[in-house]
Amino acid sequence: MKRITEKGFSTGFFDAEYLKNFPAGIVRKNGKIIAFVNIWQGSEKEELSLDLMRYLPDAPHGVMEFLFVQLMLWGKQEGYRWFNLGMAPLSGLEEHALAPLWNRLGALVYRHGEHFYNFQGLRQYKEKFDPAWEPKYLASPGGLILPRILTNIAFLISQGTKGVAAV
Repeated sequence: MKRITEKGFSTGFFDAEYLKNFPAGIVRKNGKIIAFVNIWQGSEKEELSLDLMRYLPDAPHGVMEFLFVQLMLWGKQEGYRWFNLGMAPLSGLEEHALAPLWNRLGALVYRHGEHFYNFQGLRQYKEKFDPAWEPKYLASPGGLILPRILTNIAFLISQGTKGVAAV
């Protein structure tokens, strides 16, 4: 429906063989599956998380929120300590004049890169669950190697050149 290619590596992508390895959260309407997620269960019930999320275009508004809340409640009942909503890439970067160049560039991509990735929408969606945000960092050598590293990450996530070009 969104006319983008399936991503991969750091984001869930549809692969029936892969999905067979995990439990799933499912929403049915009149016996028909209208939404699902596959569930990652952390060791020692420390953390519960989701990978792939899909819903039908005609599913009721809010079906994914319903599924998330149901899984959070189930996880709590099962004794999980945390429900991990995942990352919100590039959000929260400093933009002021004294911020490092890479922070300012990342913030620029966050504000204007919606064609390539729903940065702001993802953050806004997760924000409604009042998460405890934790910063994540990418360590790299200094200099101009960072654009190459970020390009390689984009290729991994998009499953190659075709996926990056077809966003």
